[in-house]
Amino acid sequence: MSLSFAPTAPQLSAGGLYTSLTHACYLAKCQQVHVYLHQRLDKLCFSFVTVSVFQNWNLTWFTPNPDLTECFQHTVLVWFPCFYLWLCAPFYFLYLGFHDYGRISVSSLCVTKTVTCWSCLIITWSSFSALSFAVLTVCVIHLERMKGCRSSLFLFVFWTLAVVCSLVPLRANIQAVVGEVCCSENPCPVEDASFLSKILFWWFSGLVVKGYRSPLKAEDLWSLRKEDTSEKIIGDLEREWTTQCAKLQHVTALGCRITEQTQLLHKLRQEQSSGFLLLRTLAKTFGPFFLTGTLCLIIHDAFMFSIPQVLSLLLSFVGDKDVPLWKGYLFAFTMFLLSCLQSLFNHQYMYSCFTVGMRVKTAVMGLVYRKALVISSAARRTCTVGEIVNLVSADTQKLMDFVVYFNAVWLAPIEIGLCLFFLWQRLGPSALAGITTVILIFPLNGLIAKMRSKLQVQMKYMDGRIKLMTEILSGIKILKFYAWEKAFEERVLGYREKELKALKKSQILYSISIIAFAMFGVYVLIDEKNVLDAQKVFVSMALINILKTPLSQLPFAMSTTMQAIVSLKRLGKFLCQDELKLDSVVRAPFSPGDVTIEDGTFSWSRDGPPCLRRISVKVPRGCLVAVVGHVGSGKSSLLSAMLGETEKKSGNVTVKGSVAYVPQQAWIQNATLRENIVFGQEKKESWYQTVLEACALVRDLNILPARDATEIGEKGLNLSGGQKQRVSLARAVYRNADIYLLDDPLSAVDAQVGQHIFDRVIGPKGILKNKTRVLVTHGLNFLPQADLILVMGDGEITETGSYIELLNRRNAFADFVQTFAGNERKEISTNKGKLRMSHKFIITSLYFPLLVYFTGMMLVNLKCFISFQAPGNQCLDSAWQTSLLTSLKSSSSGKTHTEELGKLTEADKAHTGRVKLEMYVEYFRTIGLALIVPIVFLYAFQQAASLGYNYWLRLWADDPVINGTQADADVKLAVFGALGIAQGVAIFGTTVAISLGGIIASRHLHMDLLSNVLHSPMAFFESTPSGNLLNRFSKEVDAIDCMIPDGFKMMLGYVFKLMEVCIIVLIATPFAGLVILPLTLFYVFIQSFYVATSCQLRRLESVSRSPIYTHFNETVQGASVIRAFGEQPRFILQANGRVDHNQTSYFPRFVATRWLAVNLEFLGNLLVLAAAILSVTGKDTLSPGIVGLAVSHSLQVTGILSWIVRAWTDVENNIVSVERVKEYAETPKEAPWTIENRSLPSAWPQTGSIEFQQYGLQYRRGLDWALKEITLNVQEREKVGIVGRTGAGKSSLALGIFRILEAAKGEIYIDGVNIAQIGLQDLRSRITIIPQDPILFSGSLRMNLDPFDGYSDEDVWRALELAHLKNFVSGLPDKLNHECSEGGENLSLGQRQLVCLARALLRKTKILVLDEATAAVDLETDNLIQSTIRTQFEDCTVLTIAHRLNTIMDYTRVIVMDNGYITEMDSPTNLIAQRGQFYCMCREAGLA
Repeated sequence: MSLSFAPTAPQLSAGGLYTSLTHACYLAKCQQVHVYLHQRLDKLCFSFVTVSVFQNWNLTWFTPNPDLTECFQHTVLVWFPCFYLWLCAPFYFLYLGFHDYGRISVSSLCVTKTVTCWSCLIITWSSFSALSFAVLTVCVIHLERMKGCRSSLFLFVFWTLAVVCSLVPLRANIQAVVGEVCCSENPCPVEDASFLSKILFWWFSGLVVKGYRSPLKAEDLWSLRKEDTSEKIIGDLEREWTTQCAKLQHVTALGCRITEQTQLLHKLRQEQSSGFLLLRTLAKTFGPFFLTGTLCLIIHDAFMFSIPQVLSLLLSFVGDKDVPLWKGYLFAFTMFLLSCLQSLFNHQYMYSCFTVGMRVKTAVMGLVYRKALVISSAARRTCTVGEIVNLVSADTQKLMDFVVYFNAVWLAPIEIGLCLFFLWQRLGPSALAGITTVILIFPLNGLIAKMRSKLQVQMKYMDGRIKLMTEILSGIKILKFYAWEKAFEERVLGYREKELKALKKSQILYSISIIAFAMFGVYVLIDEKNVLDAQKVFVSMALINILKTPLSQLPFAMSTTMQAIVSLKRLGKFLCQDELKLDSVVRAPFSPGDVTIEDGTFSWSRDGPPCLRRISVKVPRGCLVAVVGHVGSGKSSLLSAMLGETEKKSGNVTVKGSVAYVPQQAWIQNATLRENIVFGQEKKESWYQTVLEACALVRDLNILPARDATEIGEKGLNLSGGQKQRVSLARAVYRNADIYLLDDPLSAVDAQVGQHIFDRVIGPKGILKNKTRVLVTHGLNFLPQADLILVMGDGEITETGSYIELLNRRNAFADFVQTFAGNERKEISTNKGKLRMSHKFIITSLYFPLLVYFTGMMLVNLKCFISFQAPGNQCLDSAWQTSLLTSLKSSSSGKTHTEELGKLTEADKAHTGRVKLEMYVEYFRTIGLALIVPIVFLYAFQQAASLGYNYWLRLWADDPVINGTQADADVKLAVFGALGIAQGVAIFGTTVAISLGGIIASRHLHMDLLSNVLHSPMAFFESTPSGNLLNRFSKEVDAIDCMIPDGFKMMLGYVFKLMEVCIIVLIATPFAGLVILPLTLFYVFIQSFYVATSCQLRRLESVSRSPIYTHFNETVQGASVIRAFGEQPRFILQANGRVDHNQTSYFPRFVATRWLAVNLEFLGNLLVLAAAILSVTGKDTLSPGIVGLAVSHSLQVTGILSWIVRAWTDVENNIVSVERVKEYAETPKEAPWTIENRSLPSAWPQTGSIEFQQYGLQYRRGLDWALKEITLNVQEREKVGIVGRTGAGKSSLALGIFRILEAAKGEIYIDGVNIAQIGLQDLRSRITIIPQDPILFSGSLRMNLDPFDGYSDEDVWRALELAHLKNFVSGLPDKLNHECSEGGENLSLGQRQLVCLARALLRKTKILVLDEATAAVDLETDNLIQSTIRTQFEDCTVLTIAHRLNTIMDYTRVIVMDNGYITEMDSPTNLIAQRGQFYCMCREAGLA
């Protein structure tokens, strides 16, 4: 055993042990086959051999499980026996030369030794060292025989050493194998299954039995085989796709040297060829495995065409009374064997197709996901989240269908040709009638396929619907605030109606075949001497039945191919979109901390106008750089340029070191608070606590039910705007990067928290003081502490310098500061801290030159001179100390309880057991009894016509021949034709009726789903991942549209056909009932086993699909953050895991269908055998006609059972979609939108007075009260400011007024009307809010302002003018029809906020609520907005939730909230005089 790895040792060179060991490792490496081990040995043994590599004592000695290093095993242990052999061999040869005991004859032992050595010699032929060792051993053995040495101590010691040294590697190999087995918790049994088990799918039986005993769970499913995992599949495909894309890009690059028109032509050609490129890539990757399945299909066809020939022999046997009986039995058993082989090869083909389809789905999902992570900003705006989700749901399904039916496109014409050839042999020239019919059918099918491919606009409408639903789910809170649900519901239903209209036209395009009537009619009419005997009729009928399959499959296959081509083009177009260029930013890991842009010009798209021009800036290591400017001046674009998110037109960008990024709109994952902050890094407790305290999150942890284990909803639904921004900042701080790009992170927090964060995190004394920081800000009070200030204007850096330098220049920045510094006053004190300044200190350009003159110092030192501690700050410090102490207290409850408290979202749950009968009743109820009764009648009529049609043929075939002709041929032909036409009309009628019924049901179910979702309260959207809802609106609705009607159509047709076959067989051979009855019982028994398992697998597959869509949605929205942090590999692994988890359910699901089909078709083949045996046995009493009828129909049973299984499976599995769509009908709903007999005056509210009476509010039952005992009376036209720390309950007041959350106790009255007693739409449409998060929807700008078209263009322009947007909108090419991208991403955040202001100005209601509405705009724009609100809403009641206290200092009243209570309430002047909480807040903001 040890001979194969005991190569010969090289001679020791003068280099010593290092050289010998290195060379030894090289020789040992040559014996290994696995590529991975080659790489490991290269790294291990060609590196410098140190103790840590060659010998690791932690692995060998200081461990409970000692082992030797891999290098030691492959060097010392291998070479030690070899050294002994080669070193001692010369001395042993010398010894034998002096001791000769006579020659020993060749014995069996000697032969065995010689053969063993020469075997090793052959095995190790590729290794020179092993070859030399084997030769040496053989030479020693024969020399000992020649010298008469019977027992060799020399070789015994060598073999012993070799065996002992082999034990360690053997143990390591055993442990590796055991480890692989253990790692795979539930390996797929197909890998260890026998050949017979694989072809019969017996290896699947264990899961079927388990599923029958108890409902399957996710942990019961097998892990994926390695070749089916995302890592393996996508890795192979990505390499091939990259190669193909590189070739295409090379062709495009050649076009860059020619005219723009030619370049545009190249681009269009690239988009058109991208689909074919993707197909070619998929074919190269998965083609070989697919071809094995195609080979099985060809063999299946060979057996299929052999069966009619055997049937012909059987019928000739029945007609000839002199033929021996054994031949009949031989024909019967041959037919049975051919039928069985046909079934086996057919299902091996289907298994390979579905396996390839599964891998294609995994591959395409992986490519789309990876593309979404690198797609350019311009391309991203053209591909919404909804469209991307549709690519991985609907389009991947189309590709999977294409894999299954592709072979029918080229094989069906060959099958048709073979059928016509055999028919020509049977019927002669009359087969030309069939050929003519086929020739006519081919262009008809082509025309139908072309017409149906044109109707693929259905996919476009579906894209639009899913895209709109994605936006609705993202902005559902805004829709509810504005009472826009009805408008958007109508938009969705508009897309839906267009989608169903296209679907209806597509479903009606079907044709029927009259090929049998044409052939037999022409055969008789050509010459009355032609006689239809049993052999001609039923062999021809068997061939015609074979012919029906390709004829029916061909239009479907062509339609599927057309759909797949459309999907390939869509996928190829997306995958060939422009990507972010890696060379846009030069990333240098050395000398971290510098950011340099040299003469940079940037744009958001390749052909678009520049968004930044002539940018030259150098940010030294450890500096704080502030970026300021008006709304839309290019501040965020500058950070995007540093991240490489923009298109670099010219210049150079260099970033040295790691980067952390805080976007302007916080991106929050649907994960726990801790996971959002740690963001894939290892948790370091001390640093984690430091970050929490610095980012002012400690107090928030005490509010959250499970502290940092609390689950955060999608997009941070259960966090306030300030909390989301602080979590986003904490994520960046925790990363401990070299460079921090901060896009206005302090805008969403109040002044006190903002100052705390700046001091503790960003500022010169913060925890990032030694890091490079680029801060976009609108806060003037932070600027004196910046090392460098960049002033942006119209995409250029207009000024640059320190704060003092900019003020001294007396340019635009100095004027701006002088004008607006009063809004950002900051109290100054000396370091002594006791002396309080009696006057207000205003920082203007007049003070700083004087201070600079006296101090002669720069800003950092100046800050020490002008900063002081105001008295009263002790209360702030003690508050933070209290918060910190509270946060450090250990939770008394257990970990499980904490997780339950922190759980927010509910995973998509799978129902268990069979689908309830109520789901079928619900589906049929939506179709209506008026349509169901005609459908059943048409099916019964169709099958009765078919039965009469076939029985009439049997009578005709048995008609006696008189004088070479048969009597009344014309009458028989007329009856035959009438029955055939009746059957064709019935088939067409049933097809159309079921299709229309399915569309009716689908329309109602989708409408109910949409209505139920839109009527759900906000708590529902917070706890339900958007992926679950998108899954319902895309995949489940698509299944209801297409899969369920097709399944019912197929199942009913084949069930009635099976009844016809059983009736015919029983008529022919009544004794067949003895076989049919037990076969039926066994069929039901197997079916019951199967359905329970299959249905549960369908549910598990649906449930595991939702997290894929949720993750895709989340990733696309946060792609810039993921790229900035360099977390793409982690997110790709998460996506792979979700796809693999989904495929663990999908793989056994399609195998289950194959398992059932193989077993049931074996039962069908037994019926063929029974019919044939009984026909042979009763040949003396049975006519050839009845035998031909029975056997030819029994031959169809195999296919019929197979299709019944497939159809029943599809129906049972897809009816789960109805169950999942109806699931949301039972979820809690919000109050009615309108209440009948409760009409409000058209001018309500007339005064705008608001009264709270003992009002209390809870976010969820069981949580702490968000508002407690609120009693408040707001008079008409009163302006009330609401302030308080994060979590105090400010935004909860707004949620209560709009009834986003219903009151837990107490009432709210507006103009004396209890708002709980009126409809939600009536309430929300009569009051207005400007929300904290400005959300726009894709569509025109006008639609975003007025979705109901209730205002004139003049009104809209007037609102835009008052919102300071008129000039901007007038400069747009399409003006009011300017297309906003998803989420309004083609507008800046400030511009979006101004659009929200324009909405409020357009509605002009008596009550206006501002929820931190100006947090994202600069001070000048804030001032404009405030002046607009003061003038335009002068006669309105205004409630303002404010962070910038200067905006509410002229209000009539200010409410201070803390922990859900109103702690202070009075005019601002009186509150400052009272020296309470409001006074402290004003003092910190420099306003007192």
